[in-house]
Amino acid sequence: MIQTKGYAAQSPTSDLAPWSFERREVGPHDVQIDILFCGVCHSDLHQIKNEWFPGIFPMVPGHEIVGRISQVGGHVRKFQVGQLAGVGCLVDSCQVCENCQADLEQYCLEGATQTYNALDRSGQPTYGGYSTTIVVREEFVVGVSDKLDLAAVAPLLCAGITTYSPLKYWGVGAGHKLAVVGLGGLGHMGVKWGVAFGAEVTVLSTSPAKEADAKALGAHHFVVTKDEEQLKAVQGSFDFILDTVAADHDVPMYLTLLKTGGTHILVGAPPKPLEIPAFALIPGRKSVSGSTIGGIAETQEMLDFAAEHNIVSDIELINIQDITQAYERMVKGDVRYRFVIDIASL
Repeated sequence: MIQTKGYAAQSPTSDLAPWSFERREVGPHDVQIDILFCGVCHSDLHQIKNEWFPGIFPMVPGHEIVGRISQVGGHVRKFQVGQLAGVGCLVDSCQVCENCQADLEQYCLEGATQTYNALDRSGQPTYGGYSTTIVVREEFVVGVSDKLDLAAVAPLLCAGITTYSPLKYWGVGAGHKLAVVGLGGLGHMGVKWGVAFGAEVTVLSTSPAKEADAKALGAHHFVVTKDEEQLKAVQGSFDFILDTVAADHDVPMYLTLLKTGGTHILVGAPPKPLEIPAFALIPGRKSVSGSTIGGIAETQEMLDFAAEHNIVSDIELINIQDITQAYERMVKGDVRYRFVIDIASL
């Protein structure tokens, strides 16, 4: 077994703290990555606090992982020792169902294996990237370019692909008007992708203070949704709305901003069920849809696109000892726009 240092929550009521554990030995189809950086996702906090479903404790969070390969199994063909690589939200799936065969492992019909807070195919708990090393099947590892700031690449493995995937699926691009709701870890990436794809991008926010940031990220327009006149001016304006908000909010209000046939894409995860009247949808043939991360092939496509267009996340690099304070700031929205842990601090 491989001795590993990490930070874990021992229970839903405890803060993250140092914890040593064991990874499996590198098998014939495995890749071992010595972790350099790991992004901090809002879902990390949700899961260690049992806010979505009962967790598996001790829990080592982290699914935005980048590092350098230190060992490969004898049957590994795509990767070699010394190469930069990444791991996102998944570390396995059945690999044979209809969805897996279509490169949609995230929708595996048997259930994909999450990078942490899950049981692997042998029934053992998975532990995430707030740690020094990780062992993953070759099929769930992606290559990372050395052209980009490696720390700023880490959030692409969740925030990046979560926003890239739906925009690609719905074909958002030149000639489309895209609105992005919320300018946080997900939202700022949605703006970057939308602009890079050629769409006309508007940020919808409750905070006037975020306008300068939105424009700096490339947004063409900014609308304060608490301002009735500004809101009225964009009624029926957008082909697509990318909704990144994880808190309770008024989705029917945003539906009034869609054109006929427009699509509201939900990638945030509010804690309560949405309440959407039928007549918010029927008169304009509007749709509300959801999307999660992309499959492994699409994640690699995104990373290659990012390298080609010099797109990374805007980050604040922290030491792992500061994770509790980072969570507190994240809840307050006091980060532009993603915390990333320097694993060397571990």
